[in-house]
Amino acid sequence: MSFEALNRRTFLGATAATLALSAGLGAQSAERKTKHVVLIGFAGGVRTRETFGSPSNVPNLVSLAKEGVLYKRVKSSNLGHYGAALSLFTGVAEPRGIRENGRGEEPTLFEYARKGLGLAAKDVWIATSGGAQQTNYSYSTHADYGERYGANTVDGDGLFNAEFKSILETLGRPKKLDEREAELLAKMRASIGGADPKAALNNAESAAQVERFILDELTGGTASLRGPNAADAKAIRVARNLLVLFKPRLVAIVLQSADIAHGNFNGYADVVRQNDAAIGDLMKAIRADPALRDSTAVIACPEFGRDRDLNSRRGLDHGDGSEDLEFVSAVAWGPEFARDRVIEDDVRAVDLCPTVCQLLGTTAPRAKAKALPRLYA
Repeated sequence: MSFEALNRRTFLGATAATLALSAGLGAQSAERKTKHVVLIGFAGGVRTRETFGSPSNVPNLVSLAKEGVLYKRVKSSNLGHYGAALSLFTGVAEPRGIRENGRGEEPTLFEYARKGLGLAAKDVWIATSGGAQQTNYSYSTHADYGERYGANTVDGDGLFNAEFKSILETLGRPKKLDEREAELLAKMRASIGGADPKAALNNAESAAQVERFILDELTGGTASLRGPNAADAKAIRVARNLLVLFKPRLVAIVLQSADIAHGNFNGYADVVRQNDAAIGDLMKAIRADPALRDSTAVIACPEFGRDRDLNSRRGLDHGDGSEDLEFVSAVAWGPEFARDRVIEDDVRAVDLCPTVCQLLGTTAPRAKAKALPRLYA
């Protein structure tokens, strides 16, 4: 065989192999089982000692770990609530203090998902429990991303509170709203998609759907939730019902009530237990829905842990630099993930952002992180 013929044969063989590989990758992408992702950020600070170190506190998370992957050493990127939680969504270690209240400069996974996949606002949601500060997580100030690619935001405790119940009967009667009722209704509508009604991310049709959803939530008991984790419970229930009703591609939940730990260890441990029960209800809803049960991935991770020792108030702060503070445990459950796999190696909290993007079929080009290792079966 001549040299030219050999080269030609080699080239054709290599080309055929490349095409076959590309076709295989394309088929794999087309057959991706994960269609929906739920990301739960345990903002407020939760130690492993009270979760997987005390399995009776978190039977639902333990169950998810048995059916999925448990990462035992997740390194936090920041020890202040705002920056640490924001880092989960940007994939960048955000150097922001605990009381900062402005949008970040780096794009969030919501923006990556909407821009990269061409998703509508109704496909991407974030349910929060920590008030105005946490609503900043929905989008960044980055010029190439920003508000037009942001997530719809619902703050459960701010919206689903008792005072909004007063507007329900009024909405059902053809009478002019008094000043207070009109103010409450405007506030409710402004909460659909953002604090500024002019910047609402929903179109008119989806806004009407969400308004109906909000009214149903108010009459269905969400506003009546009580206890130390009430704000978190509302955020989880709202996310659960949004997921079942709208079948969005991405739902994030940001919790906060665990920060009661500063002055009340027992209250903090109770929040951990109650939030696990609420996550159990979320999982029941996912498993019971034919459109969700075999296509939904759930990832849960604290923003950081808490100090090793109790403070003088019999509580737990977050500033001692201990491993209890800086390393937490995360769990991932989904149709494509390994089962009952425990990862002892160090990973980083910022790795959640590119992991979620990868699951949805897009990338996080500005993230300074990589997808979680050994996740898939």
